[in-house]
Amino acid sequence: MRWALVKVSLAVTAMVVVAFAVPLGLVVKEMARDRAFSNAERRAAGLAPVLAITADREQLDRAVATTDDGAEGRLAVHLPPLGAPGTEGVEIGTRRATDESLATTRALGRATIAEVPGGSVLLQPTAVSSGQVAIVELFVPEGEVTNGVATAWLVLAVVGVALIVGSVAVADRLGVRMVEPAQRLARAAHQLGEGRLGARVPEEGPPELKSAATAFNSMADQVVQLLANERELAADLSHRLRTPLTVLRLNAASLGSGPAAEQTRAAVEQLEREVDTIIRTAREAKPQTQPSAPLAGCDASEVVRERMDFWSALAEDEDRKVRVAGIERPVRIPVARPELVAALDALLGNVFRHTGVGTAFSVDVHNGDDAVIILVSDAGSGIADPAAALARGNSGGRDGSTGLGLDIVRRMAESTGGDVRIGHSVLGGTEVRIWIALDGRRPAGARGRRGRRAESGAGRRGRRQKV
Repeated sequence: MRWALVKVSLAVTAMVVVAFAVPLGLVVKEMARDRAFSNAERRAAGLAPVLAITADREQLDRAVATTDDGAEGRLAVHLPPLGAPGTEGVEIGTRRATDESLATTRALGRATIAEVPGGSVLLQPTAVSSGQVAIVELFVPEGEVTNGVATAWLVLAVVGVALIVGSVAVADRLGVRMVEPAQRLARAAHQLGEGRLGARVPEEGPPELKSAATAFNSMADQVVQLLANERELAADLSHRLRTPLTVLRLNAASLGSGPAAEQTRAAVEQLEREVDTIIRTAREAKPQTQPSAPLAGCDASEVVRERMDFWSALAEDEDRKVRVAGIERPVRIPVARPELVAALDALLGNVFRHTGVGTAFSVDVHNGDDAVIILVSDAGSGIADPAAALARGNSGGRDGSTGLGLDIVRRMAESTGGDVRIGHSVLGGTEVRIWIALDGRRPAGARGRRGRRAESGAGRRGRRQKV
């Protein structure tokens, strides 16, 4: 496209230059010729007063000799016969015109121009004192006729070349301005096709290409979002399998000894490894996406009661003490029920998975004006590095964990403007605090005065009810 624009500009500019320069050059040549002969007529007319007064040869010789043209041998006067019939006319100066040219001038009665070797002659008829017509001949050299023409043509040629070069340069720049955005768009499309999802195009260039770049960037963002949703869905679904797997593992542990029991435990362990592999694969190179808005609200107290009924049965099998508080009244939160269920199952599943048999745990729900706090505490060994535990895809201090459980909890909290904190529980182990903002406007980590009272009250209540 770039070279096509250059060729078109070159052809159009060349045609315009030729269309204007050639006629203008001919006009300049004609103007120089007219100027030369106009000057010649003016100089030839200088002898008219002398011829009108006298026809004496000596006086005319002196008059011709006193002029510049006469001194240079370019001026001649052709007098008609002044005596008796049959006498010849008188010629003064250097003659170059032919008899035919002189006869034609006398017949026409006006100035004529005749070509002679080395230039041209101007034949100007002038009346003499006797009433007859004399002819003044003035020689105009070729150099005087073409004086300045070569310079004018050179200037026209330079201007024409400059116009062509300038138009080509402008066309090239315009071509670059059009081609470079198109090339960037093509490169970005190839990169996106090769799997580099971060490929984007600067929205620059002509309006059409700018619109194409905007559409490409929007498409790339949609592709990234769709892939992220697919990975997230695969990871979340895989992680939710942890809850029934935990039940299977606990039930398999109670089967006792024997080949069937060992095979069952081996199958459960193999299934857990496969689920972990699916989770890690789905989380690899996962692009960061903005937290999605909650689909709908739910009653946190009802969800906690339902999930604790399930996990309490398993806790009883492992001789774990369980405490639940704050679920006597409905507590509405802006979180979809499946999201809260997944978050609670992830945290309680971690308690069963990473603490020993007989380890106590508790779940507390605290309702404030601007936030709801859910505390999940255990009496285990705790987490050595809470910051690493909250990092996406890496739970840090717990062996064999994919880190997705805490990530599910964190994303659920951040979707409301809240956050997740890990600390030391009053039971002696880990405490995971889920801060769920109710208005959705408060940034993560922000606390209202009532929210701080709810959190501090949660700590005091936890200390009073320590298991």
